[in-house]
Amino acid sequence: MNRPAFACLFLGCVVPFLAEAGCANQVPDDADASGSNDNAASGTVTSGGQQTVTSGGTVTTGTVGTTGGGGAGNSTTSTATTTTTTSGGSTSSTTGTGGAGGSSTTDGGTTAGTGGRGPTAPSATAKFPFPQNRESEHCVYPAAYANADVRALYDEWKSHLVTSEGAGGFRRVARVAEHILEPNSTVSEGIAYGMLISVYMDDQPLFDDLWRYALKYGWTSGNGDQTLLMNWYIHADGNVSPGGGDDPAGNGAATDADEDIAFALVMADRQWGGGGALERSYIEYAQELISDIWTYETVDERLPKNGSGWGGDNNLNISYFAPAYYRVFAKVTGDNRWSSNVVDYVYTVIGNNLNAENGNEDNGLVPAWSQSNGTPASHTSSLPFHFQYDSCRTPFRIGQDACWNGEARARDYVAKTSRFFSEIGAANISDGYELNGTPRPEFPDSFGGLSGAFIGPAAVGALHDGAFASFVDSAYALVRENDAWAGGQYYDESWLMMSILMMTGNFLDYTQYD
Repeated sequence: MNRPAFACLFLGCVVPFLAEAGCANQVPDDADASGSNDNAASGTVTSGGQQTVTSGGTVTTGTVGTTGGGGAGNSTTSTATTTTTTSGGSTSSTTGTGGAGGSSTTDGGTTAGTGGRGPTAPSATAKFPFPQNRESEHCVYPAAYANADVRALYDEWKSHLVTSEGAGGFRRVARVAEHILEPNSTVSEGIAYGMLISVYMDDQPLFDDLWRYALKYGWTSGNGDQTLLMNWYIHADGNVSPGGGDDPAGNGAATDADEDIAFALVMADRQWGGGGALERSYIEYAQELISDIWTYETVDERLPKNGSGWGGDNNLNISYFAPAYYRVFAKVTGDNRWSSNVVDYVYTVIGNNLNAENGNEDNGLVPAWSQSNGTPASHTSSLPFHFQYDSCRTPFRIGQDACWNGEARARDYVAKTSRFFSEIGAANISDGYELNGTPRPEFPDSFGGLSGAFIGPAAVGALHDGAFASFVDSAYALVRENDAWAGGQYYDESWLMMSILMMTGNFLDYTQYD
């Protein structure tokens, strides 16, 4: 499909067709460009688990905290464990009991005491009510994480970004205060992030609204087949962008968004069952969407493309790779090519892209756009070949496979990124790097150059090894503040929200639990 070419200067690179912060979801000229706030007050919990550490390394046991007030519902207690390293170098644990509080679901909000640790017992409506705090044996978590931080960030994210305006009776995630595209527009990626966030926060009304909004914008293939893949760029008035001037056309699907949506639908099936306010069940939608991803966004039965109309071995985006999701796709469809062909190949491609010539074989800084052999992407115009607002998501996606599944290849990869970022320090992470590790900041004068899309995923990758505990703790302190928005509020705030869910054991693969 031909359309007028244009150039847009963003994040230090000239690209032909932009879709997301940091040149994310770029679609080239020759490609097929194919709410209301329902926040509830959180319950209160008195502190528990106080501890004393002496120079000899002894630890007094934590005191027992009281059960949180919470909202209406069943009140439970849970155990919180704090790990402290003594001056003698040994590590001891002290356990304090804090209240998880009651839980209740209203129209779009959950109420829960957040002073203690989960998992919260199943409710009448949800199998995994917030908070869960199911800590993987493969990962180590921030010592001082608190569910109250997660709740506060969620309430802010929702009030800042979720709107019913231009949503056709539903709700959408708006791109506010972004560097590119129409103000307050919506992209499929944002709907995907919102669905992931809302399923883990047990906000079924918001989840259903976001998916029903997505269904309004299903992509139609060149053969006229209607799919569940979502057109990637919707104007604030509710119309798919027709393109023109510096505004790209919105027709065509983006693979990363569709993968996130499909995974969120599987989690919704495990969280709530049935289909909520939808016409069909969550799992039926998930299975059909996964089939569409396989048909239109996967090439050679092994490589996730960039989107419905472009991408392949000569032009790919590593930050779209989500091997932990592919294992779940295999499980719910019975198609084991996802867990064998695709998982194996994406790790091969990542390995190929880390090499001496690129100068990144030890730091894990993958390029934004490349070929499967590790060279720059083949395209009619130059695409970014450095670590930027696309690539920064990679430690998060690969870190999920390390945490959830203990995948050795994932651990090897995030070990590289964790060493690199921990040596820099969380507060000094730049929002862009050359592949050899030289800083290449994009917005150094915005929010002190701090980007949640870099800091949060870097910390999630570092969860895999207790050797990076100090770095994880310092990164968590930045994430919880929710003010690292150098790359744009929508993008950075969404990644801060998803990162804090992972860092507190609330972003989970529900298929692994009964």
